[in-house]
Amino acid sequence: MVYFVGAGSGAADLITVRGMRLLEKANIIIYTGSLVNPELLDYAHKDSLKYNSAYMTLDEVIDVIKDAEKESKVTVRLHTGEPSLYGAVREQMDELDRFGINYESCPGVSACFGAASSMNLEYTLPGVSQSLIITRMEGKTKVPEKESIESFAHHNASMAIYLSSGMLFELSKRLIDGGYSEDTPAAIIYKATWPDEKIINTKVKDIGIAGKENNITKTAIVLVGAVLNKSDYQKSRLYAPDFETEFRHGHSNSEF
Repeated sequence: MVYFVGAGSGAADLITVRGMRLLEKANIIIYTGSLVNPELLDYAHKDSLKYNSAYMTLDEVIDVIKDAEKESKVTVRLHTGEPSLYGAVREQMDELDRFGINYESCPGVSACFGAASSMNLEYTLPGVSQSLIITRMEGKTKVPEKESIESFAHHNASMAIYLSSGMLFELSKRLIDGGYSEDTPAAIIYKATWPDEKIINTKVKDIGIAGKENNITKTAIVLVGAVLNKSDYQKSRLYAPDFETEFRHGHSNSEF
């Protein structure tokens, strides 16, 4: 059996309990060594075999899994963050389907949520933004034309931009071209939730400069949107005195 497990955003204790238990019982662990916190491997059994996929091709990963299956061993494919986001898991699953190998997925805490926790941030403040756009700049992997930074920027919603920290000047330009004002709040979070995390608060117009001054070229996420101000929002109706739910009767303000 193969388990695709999300390692979380960085901190070793941000893996799910399910993910931790799968690591504890795994015979084979194939982990993304360039991004996964190595402390997570401390959860593994001392006799488990560990493979760093940073040095492996897709075929080599599948070969290790196939050999493990022949011996009825448990394999954990440990991916950074949440595997369903930029995890390249579909191509691995398709190969396992081809060989009739069963697998399951275990979710993880993605970098945008790790970053939000570090900044005590809410992406969906009423009256400011009710949407979070998760996207990336085009690099080696192409981005569909309809999903350009400019097209998403037009909405002025909260945005979390992955895999773009080596193109911050271009990112700044495209965000402005798309519709964000130059003074829209932005933040660069380097290695969110890791011990050496670094949070750089800036503005859309200064994203490139901020990244250069702090030597940010990789392993960072960029957040953009008015929610970073943490102000000028409306309170949620959920807790308003006159809001009724199946658990609470509404009351007019005059009764208080």
